[in-house]
Amino acid sequence: MTNRKTPMHDDIPPAGSGQALLEALRSNLGLLSELAVRYQVDTRPAHQDDAPAINRPEDVHRLLGPEMTPLAQEQLRVLLLDVKNRVMGQRVVYQGNVNSVMVRPAEVLRPAVAESAPHFVLVHNHPSGDPTPSYQDRALTGDLYRAAKLLDIDLLDHVVVGHGGFASLKEQGCLPA
Repeated sequence: MTNRKTPMHDDIPPAGSGQALLEALRSNLGLLSELAVRYQVDTRPAHQDDAPAINRPEDVHRLLGPEMTPLAQEQLRVLLLDVKNRVMGQRVVYQGNVNSVMVRPAEVLRPAVAESAPHFVLVHNHPSGDPTPSYQDRALTGDLYRAAKLLDIDLLDHVVVGHGGFASLKEQGCLPA
């Protein structure tokens, strides 16, 4: 009996390389999330009562930070929330390059309108690792806040994730308290 690997096992890192395995799992998680969005797979919890609540930027970071921090390109997501700030779903709205993403406010607000979400949180990553918001991040936050208000939707925060943690544009005064 020969000891041959099947094609499925060729991509599995050797035993003891925990970091490589973690990176492979994160990569697969990101791909699965993108496929779910592209094919409009419902990612909401089976029971809405089981959905996590988002009350602070730390909650956003805990939920999306591990998945978004290692991404090689900027990605902009909308975290849809119900009236009790429980997660209704999340949508990848834009995929950018290593340091920017072009954003059209209508595309960002579309998921909240389509899902009748009264609240949302904007989340994006900085592949550089530094979560410090840029001038463009601040301008986008203000534009989206005003556009969402016209639709009676509340932008609760804009959280930027990076290797150095996260930054909340609400905490930095870019959104009303």
